[in-house]
Amino acid sequence: MSEHHNSFARLSAINVNEHIERKGGFAYLSWPFAVAQLRSVDPTATWEVRRFGGLPYLATDAGVFVEVVVTVQGITLSQIHPVLDGRNRPLLAPTAFDINTSLQRCLVKAIALHGLGLYIYAGEDLPVVIDTPAANDEAPKRQEPSPWSPDEDGVITTISRSQQAQIHRLVIELGVDMRRMLDYFGVRELADIPVEMFPRVVRSLEKKRAQAA
Repeated sequence: MSEHHNSFARLSAINVNEHIERKGGFAYLSWPFAVAQLRSVDPTATWEVRRFGGLPYLATDAGVFVEVVVTVQGITLSQIHPVLDGRNRPLLAPTAFDINTSLQRCLVKAIALHGLGLYIYAGEDLPVVIDTPAANDEAPKRQEPSPWSPDEDGVITTISRSQQAQIHRLVIELGVDMRRMLDYFGVRELADIPVEMFPRVVRSLEKKRAQAA
């Protein structure tokens, strides 16, 4: 098992529910907690705020955006986040406080790409344990069955073409990054999604629709 896979497994197994902050009906993971958990798994982990012409944000006609890059055990992943108000609406003229708040949330989401709290953004209530739990994780409240369960012949049944089309429509409608979504669910193509995972994928996308409403 590679070091990166091990760090992802340890981070994704951590139950972060008690460290979620709520504001305006939206849930956010505490950034000091996220940083502490990240450094406990990889003390060498680093993060950086991307600069645009020397500024820590990019102003566009659609709104203002920030980007944070997080490197864990040599793997670098970045997250772009819009600067939003308390109701998650884009701000065209944000204050320094608005930008700082967005950078904190962007940092947490960039850390989530490495595993920590990723299940929250997929609409799940508890993390899916990929490997052995992290030492600082709480005992899980309940054990979720694996969505990759093969049948008696050892074959995993994948979703139908109509189900693929349904997911594809939702992805386009909600502006979701298809590649990132497939990577999260551990598949290369829509056709590779196990049929047992279909409700979970749709539930995750529908939750994004509800949050955007």
